[in-house]
Amino acid sequence: MPDLEFERLHVRIARSGVASRRSAEKMIADGRVEVDGEIVTEMGLKVTSDQEVRVDGRLVEVAKHYTVLLYKPLGVVTTLSDPHGRPTIVKYLPEYGTPLKPVGRLDMDTEGLLLCTNDGELAHRLSHPRQGVEKEYEAVVTGIVEERALNHLRKGVFFEGRKSAPAQVEIIHAEPRSNSTGLRITIHEGRNRQIRLMCETVGHPVQKLKRVRYAFLRSKGMRAGEAKLLGKQDLNKLREMVELPLE
Repeated sequence: MPDLEFERLHVRIARSGVASRRSAEKMIADGRVEVDGEIVTEMGLKVTSDQEVRVDGRLVEVAKHYTVLLYKPLGVVTTLSDPHGRPTIVKYLPEYGTPLKPVGRLDMDTEGLLLCTNDGELAHRLSHPRQGVEKEYEAVVTGIVEERALNHLRKGVFFEGRKSAPAQVEIIHAEPRSNSTGLRITIHEGRNRQIRLMCETVGHPVQKLKRVRYAFLRSKGMRAGEAKLLGKQDLNKLREMVELPLE
């Protein structure tokens, strides 16, 4: 008889798409999770694939996974609902009978690529700073950017109490007549409004911003509001990047 494979309980819950790893840990601590009919609160507990897991009495099943690449339009918030009635990304996501959640976020005034998935483990790995997933942006900033400011951005700048990681930064174009500069900026972090705060710190506020690449996925040819289901090849390339088994 082959050895059974074990995985941590909160990972099983995250893989099902019910919650993120962190939220799953809280569910366990709050006594909302049962394994084979018994409530468990032990952190780090390992379970096998043949054990029954329930959250709030509902069976946790590892659902079929869908991962979509969305070109988020301007003026849309990166949430599934909004208490202020602003347009959300839900309008642009395909219906698969399971909610697709964004991996990271783009602010309302930024357009471009956003991954959305119901694969909680993939989302967790892609979002973790240790993975260093590259995000490439094109920004139009106020002023003519000089080498000194470029070097500050490349080495990292301080904002909100800590320094940003080194970034790749190059000038796309400079427009003296409109007093603006186009920049291509590639970062590995995912701090809130990071590109805007980096540029503001060196004296060049962002006028326009779009994300044109996420890892190896590019926006070329995509229209605002377009969503594409990732095929097996691209999905497995992402999974391999973050050390997950291929599907």
